[in-house]
Amino acid sequence: MNELNTILPYIIGVNIITYTLMGVDKQKARKHKYRIPERTFWLLAIAGGALGALIGMKVYRHKTKHRSFTVGMPAILFVHLILLIFLS
Repeated sequence: MNELNTILPYIIGVNIITYTLMGVDKQKARKHKYRIPERTFWLLAIAGGALGALIGMKVYRHKTKHRSFTVGMPAILFVHLILLIFLS
């Protein structure tokens, strides 16, 4: 349980950042401005922000037509949940 207490603030932080960037990218898309690279979202998801990405996708209706995102983000989240269960 101690490992979970040390990693929890990090997980919360990376998910907030990922969720926020999903909203920022959606606004940039609407204004036809320079976008946040998809690679950034993938790296953040792998780093623990998959839940933030999924929530951002639903709330902002962003990247929902990208099959790689609609399948990949839940898959990454599933792997992270298995790892968290294993650690605790």
